[in-house]
Amino acid sequence: MAHDIRVLRPEEWDVWYDLLELAFGGAPQVAEARALERFLTETERSLGVWDGESWVGAASAYSFRVSVPGGALVPAAGVTLVGVAPTHRRRGVLTALMRRQLDDIRSGGEPVAVLTASDPAIYGRFGYGTATYEMTVDVDTTRVRLRPPPGTESVRIRLVDPERALAACEAVYAELVPSRPGMTARQPGWERLALLDPESRRAGRSPLKCVLAEREADGKVVGYARYRVRPEWEPSGSAGAVEVQDLDALEPAAYAALWEYVFGIDLTWSVRATRRPVDDPLLHLVSDVRRARARTRDSMHVRLVELGAALEARTYGAPVDVVFEVEDAFCPWNAGRWRLTGDTEGASCVRTGDPAELALSVGELGSAYLGGVTLASLAGAGRITELRPGALREANRAFASDLAPWLPHGF
Repeated sequence: MAHDIRVLRPEEWDVWYDLLELAFGGAPQVAEARALERFLTETERSLGVWDGESWVGAASAYSFRVSVPGGALVPAAGVTLVGVAPTHRRRGVLTALMRRQLDDIRSGGEPVAVLTASDPAIYGRFGYGTATYEMTVDVDTTRVRLRPPPGTESVRIRLVDPERALAACEAVYAELVPSRPGMTARQPGWERLALLDPESRRAGRSPLKCVLAEREADGKVVGYARYRVRPEWEPSGSAGAVEVQDLDALEPAAYAALWEYVFGIDLTWSVRATRRPVDDPLLHLVSDVRRARARTRDSMHVRLVELGAALEARTYGAPVDVVFEVEDAFCPWNAGRWRLTGDTEGASCVRTGDPAELALSVGELGSAYLGGVTLASLAGAGRITELRPGALREANRAFASDLAPWLPHGF
């Protein structure tokens, strides 16, 4: 089919969003979430495909800044709200949207695109690679204890209204962003996402609760946790659960104090924490890691839109000088040979005619970009070919990150 793609007009948003609800199964979004979605939507970055008088496809993007190894915040298109009407699947609508969107991202000067995938099998063909993972832990707090570090007792935990505590929580979050790759700097309005708490979504859980961690010495807020309690009762007594939405801290003592509070909430037997980093220090605080029952899944997928600019935007943990032979059929301006040289101070990535030393696709570079997926593991899967002995080891060390990359929330 011919694809009539155009930019969304603000007055068309409701009809456009109705299509997305249909594409994702037809269940209507709750009013509070829909209102926030409308506020956050950048209509000038939102596309629709028309068939006659009807929307049949949609895609949008947010203007993000994503932290990368070295602490820089790199402009990145947060690809979102992608859907195709069930009547128009497998007719090239999605491919046409991805083509237009990536061209627009490139012309807008963003070197990177990122997304979270409802179906991760879809986006590899457009050059996205899985770059971050997230962890869920389910802890039996009747049998697991914490081993807090010295100084934990000097942290005061204070229960506060989530709305009134928002500024303090955001200050902690902002301080953490440069230290861990994959985190997004908050744009105006995004702080409201954490406070979404419609009663229709609680399913028997309590309203959202919030605690702040403060140093007793000076009263500085150094951490926070937002959570809900699910009351449960058995013939033998209470069996409630705590569901942790967010828990962040600037210091180990505050971090441990927040978990101590969560583990100790009355009438609860378990704690579930979702969307945690895969290297969460919690796994080293618990007395029995097996009873933390950790499991992981994919989170952020990364697409290098301008390969050279993207690789120059981060630093490298070890000196690197390697020539990549890059395959990129969907964005052919990235295809060919690139020499990457860099270290902890900065990097250069330019086209070269020198012999290739590692051969891979742009998707593998996207996976490795934030330092959480190793080039060695991709080579072990046959997705990278080493053409110069030693090149893989050198590049693998250079791309690694001190902390696992992590996306704290969806988009």
